[in-house]
Amino acid sequence: MEWVTTTGRSVEDATEAALDQLGVAADEADIEVLEEPKSGLFGRTRGEAKVRGRVRPTEVRPKRDNRRSRGNKNGGQQRRERQASDASGNNKPSQSRKNGGQRDTRNAKNEKPMNDEQRDPVDPAAVGEAAETFMTGLATAFGVEAAVVVEREDTEIEVAMNGSDLGLLVGPGGRTLTAIQDLVRVAAQRRLGDHETHLRLDIAGYRERRKASLEAFARKIAQQVRESGKALAIEPMASPDRKVIHDVLASEEGVSTASKGEDPNRRVIVSPS
Repeated sequence: MEWVTTTGRSVEDATEAALDQLGVAADEADIEVLEEPKSGLFGRTRGEAKVRGRVRPTEVRPKRDNRRSRGNKNGGQQRRERQASDASGNNKPSQSRKNGGQRDTRNAKNEKPMNDEQRDPVDPAAVGEAAETFMTGLATAFGVEAAVVVEREDTEIEVAMNGSDLGLLVGPGGRTLTAIQDLVRVAAQRRLGDHETHLRLDIAGYRERRKASLEAFARKIAQQVRESGKALAIEPMASPDRKVIHDVLASEEGVSTASKGEDPNRRVIVSPS
């Protein structure tokens, strides 16, 4: 996943802006502080904080082969028993040696590595297929006719459902759509395991229409902030909508953005810069 760079009045503000752009929680991202605001007179700060962040890659745990150490341990014990037997003049293998040898053979045959350690990286195409299966089943369960199309570019997957009477699956403000997107991600993860694929769901073209509307709204807010010289707070929005605001205003001169509050009341603040 590529790094994104964001700024803010504080390191916390810059970090929150990065998380909004990435669309993940703090424990799912790697954040690096590039610059911190400088302290000025009377405790005031000068300048802006700058951080960069990315979605944290899935760590692959290294394999551990305990068979050799366990075999060496048993081998040492057997050698000591053999030496003790030779010293006493009894060359007949002891019962414990027989049983020990049988246990070693049986363990060697039945020993299997853990699935997590053996699992290969998940193919993004498989994630797309899992998402398509889930959404097709959802349409059947709701009794609606819909076509599901999956487009993939590297690790980015776009899943689009189109049809009639899909408003119920979008919900007010797209909240049902966001919840379904989370369900699709969870279903793919449970079926295939952890993966580094980023999946985005759209239903009936809602996200594209919403994005166009938010971009126009954001530019209007930016103009108001430039004219008044005062910061404006936008109504609480979901993380994908906040990301649209941050993205479109990143190229606008004279304004900066930061997120404030906690979900579901988290909102974007547009300030003069």
